Amino acid sequence: MRVTKAVFQQFQALVTRGKKTPATVETLSRADLPASSTVKIQPGECDLLVKVEYSTLNYKDALVVAGKYPGLKPPMVGGIDLVGKVLETKSSNFKEGDSVLVNGWGIGTDHFGGYAGEASLKSEWAIPLPKDLDSIGAAKIGTAGYTAMLCVQALMERGVKTWDGNILVTGATGGVGSIAILILSQMGYKVSAVSGKAATEGDYLKSLGAAEVLERSEFETDPKPLAKERFAGAVDSCGGNILANILSMTKGRGTVAACGLAGGMGLNTTVAPFILRGINLAGIESVFLPTEKRLEAYLRYSSFLTSDKLDLVSGGGQTVGLEALPDLATKMLKGEVKGRYVVDLSL
Repeated sequence: MRVTKAVFQQFQALVTRGKKTPATVETLSRADLPASSTVKIQPGECDLLVKVEYSTLNYKDALVVAGKYPGLKPPMVGGIDLVGKVLETKSSNFKEGDSVLVNGWGIGTDHFGGYAGEASLKSEWAIPLPKDLDSIGAAKIGTAGYTAMLCVQALMERGVKTWDGNILVTGATGGVGSIAILILSQMGYKVSAVSGKAATEGDYLKSLGAAEVLERSEFETDPKPLAKERFAGAVDSCGGNILANILSMTKGRGTVAACGLAGGMGLNTTVAPFILRGINLAGIESVFLPTEKRLEAYLRYSSFLTSDKLDLVSGGGQTVGLEALPDLATKMLKGEVKGRYVVDLSL
C-alpha cells in the first residue's frame, strides 16, 4: 500500500523545472512527492517515506541542478544519495524512526532524490544505517565511497592478497580513488596512487595511505599488448588508454576493478592480458546492485571509514544547504570544485 502523505506537510526542496534551467529552492508538500517509482526498470509503489537529513553533491547532481542532465524529465529533485529517518512505511523491513541510507536506484536523476526535506521511495532501495556509521559519516561516504567499497570487494573476491604486490588506484584525488586508498592501505595493501596532480597533491595522497604517487601521463600513452608486470591489482575510474595500460601491466591472475570512464569510453587493448596472464577485469555497477550486496560491502568496509579518515577526504568537512547548490553545481561542471560536499537539509 502507498504511504499516507498529508498534503499540509511542507518542506524545502531544490527543484529543476526545465532543461538548461538552473534549479531553485521551492516549498513542496508530500502531495508533490512521487507515489510510485519513476525509474522504468524499477516499477512499483513507493512504500517508504523518509525525512532526509543529508545528501551530497556529485557530478550527476551538478548536471541535474544545472538542467543539463541527458534525458532530464522535469520537474526533478536531484540528490543521488540520501541519509535520513523513516517517517512512515508499509514495509516489514523498517519501522518509524529507523535510520536508512540510499545510493543510486535512479533517485536524483529519474526519481525525486535527496535535495528535499522528505523523500518518497521504494523500501527495497534503502538499507539500514550500519552501526559503525552515523548519518553524516554515511553522507560523506556517499555514492563515491560506496563504489570504492565495491571495487575493493571485487579484489578480495578474486583473491588479491597483500603480499601479491602493489594495488594501483587511478583518479586518486577523486571520491572513489581517495576512499579506495583509505580502505586498502588500512587493510595492509601497498597502494600506488595515480593522479594528474601528482606534483601538488602528493602529500595529500600519502596522508590517505598511498605508498607512492605516480604521474597520470605515464599511463596515457598508446598501450602495448603486454608490458612489464608491476601491479597485483587496480581500482580504475578512468577507462580509455589508462585502463588499457593497467591491464598490460597487471601481474598474472591479478584483478582490475573498473568503475568509471573519466579518461574515455573506448578500450584499446588485446586479449593478451586475459589469455596469457589470466587477468580479471571486474566491471563495477553500483546503481542497481541488489540490496544484499550493498549491505555486505557497507558492513565489511565502513569500519575503516572513521570520522577522522573521512575528514581527510572531505577537506575537514564541507557542508552546505540547498541554496548553495546552484552556484556549486556550475563550478563543479567547470572543474573549479575541490573536495566533497555534504548537503545538510536542516540548513
